[in-house]
Amino acid sequence: MNNPSPDPVSTADQSTDPLHQGMFGTYRITAADRREVTGYRISVLALAVAQLGCLVQWVWAGAAWIGPWLVVMAVALGLALHWIHIYLRPLHQALRLLWLLGVGGGLALAHQAGPAHMGNTLLAQPLWIMAVGPYFAALTGLGFKEFFCFRRPEAVGVTLLAPLLLMLALLGVAPLETQGPFWLLEAVLLLVMAVGKFRLDPAADIGDKSVFQELERRRTVR
Repeated sequence: MNNPSPDPVSTADQSTDPLHQGMFGTYRITAADRREVTGYRISVLALAVAQLGCLVQWVWAGAAWIGPWLVVMAVALGLALHWIHIYLRPLHQALRLLWLLGVGGGLALAHQAGPAHMGNTLLAQPLWIMAVGPYFAALTGLGFKEFFCFRRPEAVGVTLLAPLLLMLALLGVAPLETQGPFWLLEAVLLLVMAVGKFRLDPAADIGDKSVFQELERRRTVR
């Protein structure tokens, strides 16, 4: 897990960062912690912009050249999952594994159909959703974390819309080509969530750092 950096890292940090009271003791948010939070927030913002750009191009200009957007989406979610702070290491690792499987499925789709035909192949052969679906499962996990920690209403849409739409497409109830407005809504909600992150204090994204430190201590003792 990408645990917050040990504290304090310097005398300057001690003098400028307030002391927080956690469940297992006191801690400080260091400069390294703040950099990780900034990296996470920028990654989520890049993911949201890329997803919205991909959908806008797909709807109004066709799916022929959405590849660059997909690359940005893959990298941005991967970085966000690297910097995200989750207390449970198995859950964090599971989200990373889902991301890896989804990216692998996307690469398989690109190899099979060609980068210029990925979107159209996905529309024509919905079973490819099984290959790329883990990516969206990882995105769902990110949205759930944001809702669970911050009760952000837009995170509900990010958490629920993608898996619901993909399941409806797999079952043949609502083909992907009919879902455009709902995917645009999901992308807009993700963008709203990403922009809203920058209004929060970095300590909010870190969480209770003493919990991370206690879990790390227990792993070391074992």
